[in-house]
This record gives sequence, structure tokens and C-alpha cells, in this order.
Amino acid sequence: MNAPDSETSFDISRRKLLAAAGIGAGALLTASLAKAEEAASGAISAAAADPVATPPVAGLHLQFGADASAQMVVSWHTLQPVKQPRVLVGRPDGKLEQTIAADEASYIDGKSQQTVYAYHAKVGGLDADAAYLYAALHEGAEPQFGTFRTSPRGRRPLSFTSFGDQGTPTLGKVFTPPAGVTLQGTTYINDNLGSPAAGDTTLGVERLRPLFHLFNGDLCYANLAQDRVRTWWDFWNNNTRSARNRPWMPSPGNHENELGNGPIGYKAYQTYFALPLAEGQTEVTHGLWYSFTAGSVRVVAIANDDIVYQDGGDSYVRGYSNGAQKAWLEKELAAARDDKAIDWLVVCMHQVAISTADKFNGADLGIRQEWLPLFDKYGVDLVVCGHEHHYERSHPIRGQQNNETLTPIPVGTATDVIDTTKGTVHMVIGGGGTSVPSNELFFTPPCCRVITRVGDKSPTTHKRVPIYVTEVAPWSAVRNAAHAYGFAAFDLDPGKGPGDMTTIKVTYYDVVGPDGQVAPFESFTLRRPRRD
Repeated sequence: MNAPDSETSFDISRRKLLAAAGIGAGALLTASLAKAEEAASGAISAAAADPVATPPVAGLHLQFGADASAQMVVSWHTLQPVKQPRVLVGRPDGKLEQTIAADEASYIDGKSQQTVYAYHAKVGGLDADAAYLYAALHEGAEPQFGTFRTSPRGRRPLSFTSFGDQGTPTLGKVFTPPAGVTLQGTTYINDNLGSPAAGDTTLGVERLRPLFHLFNGDLCYANLAQDRVRTWWDFWNNNTRSARNRPWMPSPGNHENELGNGPIGYKAYQTYFALPLAEGQTEVTHGLWYSFTAGSVRVVAIANDDIVYQDGGDSYVRGYSNGAQKAWLEKELAAARDDKAIDWLVVCMHQVAISTADKFNGADLGIRQEWLPLFDKYGVDLVVCGHEHHYERSHPIRGQQNNETLTPIPVGTATDVIDTTKGTVHMVIGGGGTSVPSNELFFTPPCCRVITRVGDKSPTTHKRVPIYVTEVAPWSAVRNAAHAYGFAAFDLDPGKGPGDMTTIKVTYYDVVGPDGQVAPFESFTLRRPRRD
């Protein structure tokens, strides 16, 4: 997307970037390109002089700052502290513009007692809608490269993608056969609900080359794994193929709650990501909710474990923010709707308000009680979720029935073109790669199991037992029973001028094979008037 025309020219640009930074002896770009290439090559060799003692730059990935047109964060991680972590940022031709020191964060995994270090270089002052080449490095390590494009500013076209519930494609656990069974050699299995599709979905996203990707929680299911740190490593080794070239912007899911990793279990998630700051957060809750602006879109990412009833993580943390997240969310939604430069209001979260899958997680009354009235009040256009491991979407909804489950009320039944000023469209996009899909569990005709409260802890699972009430689902619009894995793509057309309509074309792609092969399942259009 942002690289020069060929691999050779890209390699030259990388060498120029290092040389311009003065890495190594006399590696300044003051002579011919050939001399710069020679100097930069020497710099790389010198930097990697002691590879055994030096950790590599691992899991390179990007996140936007609050202003996606001017701010980017470059992140990576290691298993030991490093010296001089920094990022070189330049143009695709290798011209150096900034050298940014990276901040260090760390956590001690509560299961293995392994310390993990993450490095975040916060880059500002970037040009809008501009392509950049960068290198991440620390003392003694080989530089790792990526490219990115900043968001346009104002009403310009842009695209993004979304899925949740991925896991890893890695077989990371030694299989123990049943008593009396002997196997030749060692057999490995996946212990974090991943599957080969978890690699295919990453490459599917990269085929489309979106500006950014929204990840709707349950990233790698490390809390289920025998080796949680290795699972995070496997997750980033898989996803750096895309995330080093475009921001992957997450919301935390219940499986990011890892026992012993901080007071409420999210310390690993909070260490690997450096997300925009948000009002009302503490040292315990930082990074769990945030927002950013890309063009005429405000994206608001929230953390649903704070308000849902379901006991789905390693610890039950309902109510952990003491209302701080809800207060921030209302203020954020109100500000977005007061901002005439913002047309589209998109919420990214994990657990769902709608689902027609039987014998799975179901919808959660907590979301309907706490979030849906705010979405209605401030006219949220689109909500993307995960948690249920399939694809479905709602009709636009606004208001709720006066019943036990607060059933959302559909305000339209068209499935091709949808006016989001009338109601919010919810999309469940939980086919990121988990080995436990729910696409074959749909109620026919559509119904919904809603968790309305929880009972005592189960003696077998040690989790609070969910209490369900089943409702009919008049809000159900489209669902995909045939395929388990896929993602949604969103292409924004800002319209031609003030008073015109702006649209988002939505396409849901099934991921149908290795190398990210995709096939469209459905397309539809969201529309609303521009607000300028």
C-alpha cells in the first residue's frame, strides 16, 4: 500500500532511512545512493553483532493516537529490557523526518512469573493522508520495518475492516493421550481456541489493505493457554503481517482477563497496546476505553466486562470502573454529535446486545440497560462486536420494549440501504479464527437468549451460572449459517458537498482458504446526511 513500487526500491529506501539516521560508523546520507546503501548495510551488521544476547524486535504493530491524521504509535515487545528503543520515521523514499524514543512498559505474568517488556514510540506531527516508512530498533537488534498511512482530515474517502475472536493458528500445547494410549513422538494441539483460520483472516484483511482494522475483543485467548506469554507471542507473530502496516485498534474481551495480571486481569492487554488516553481512567483502567477520529468518523471503543452480567473471564469484574466508563462514554458521544465535522459514530465493543445463536453466550441485559439508551440518545450509527463466533446483523434499532429483556425495537426492515439516523445497526463479527464457531447454532425462526442475571458459582466451571430468558428477535436482519470465518469491510464515501448524503458500503467477506482467500457473503449500504 505505502511501499515503493518494487521490493528492490523498498530495500533501498530502508537503507537510506537507516543511513540518514546516522546508525553505525559514518552512515550519513551525504554521498551517492550506492554509498548510502553500503553504509546502511554495515550499520545493520554492526547492530546485530551479538544476536545471542540481544532480543529481537518482536511483534511490531501500530496504533493510532486520538487524531488519526497526525498521530501514530509504533510498538514491539521483548522478554528482557533493552537500551535505546527508538523508531525512525521517514517518507517512502527513505528521507528521515523524525527519530522518536520509545517508552517502556512491562508486566509480570501471574502464571509463569515471566516479565514481558513492551516499547511504544508515540509519533506526532505527521501529515494527514500521507504515507510513511519507519524502522523500529533497539541497541544490538536488527531494525524491523513497516509502512503506514495517516488518516485523511475532514470529509475524505477511507476504508476499515473489523473482526473479533481470533486466537492463534499455533499448536502450542503438548497433547497428553488418554490412559492406555501410546503415541510415537510428541503431538501438539492448540490450547487457546485458535485454528488455522486465525492465520487466514489476517491475510484476508491484508488483501484489502484498509486504513485500519477494528478488533472486537477476545484477541488470542491467552487466559485459556498453558503458556500465556507464548500465546501472546504467537498472536503477534501472526498479526504483525498486517498490524505493522496499519493500526489494529482493539476493544478488550472477556478472554483478555487473565488471572493474576493486575487487579482486574487486563495488565497484559494494557502492556502490549498504547491506546489514546481517556478521561476518568486510573492506573488500573488505563487503555480499556478510548476514542479516535479518522476523517469524518469517530470510533469509540469500550470495555463491556464493566457492565455485563456474564461471568466470562478469569475473574468477575462487573462494575470495576464504578461508573467512570459510562460517564466518559456519554460525554464522548455527546461531544461527537456536537462536532459538525463528524458524520459517523461507530462503537467497537466485545459482548453483544443481539444474537440468534442457541446454546452459546447469548445477548447480555447489562448492555441493553447501560449502553443502548446512550446509543439511542446520541444517534450511534454502527456497533461492531464479537463474542458470538459467527456473523449476523440487526435491522436499525431504536428504543426498547417494556419487558424483562428490554427487547430492541427495529425501526426499518430494508436490508440493502439503511438510514442510520433512524436507528443503530449492530454487527456481530466473531469469525476471526476461533475453533469454536457458533454459525450452526442459529434459532429457526430467529430467537435470542438474553442473560438477565447470574446465579451461584458452578462447582465444575467455578463461574457464576448465567440465567437466560428467551425472546423472539424482530430485530434480526441477516445471518450467515454457511461459513464460520470472515470479516467485514467498510468503505466510506463522504459525499460531494454540504447537504449531500454520505454513505458507508459494508461488505462481509467469508475467508475461504489459505493465503487469505475471500468471497463476499453480502453487501449493504449505510447512509445519512452530512452534518456540515
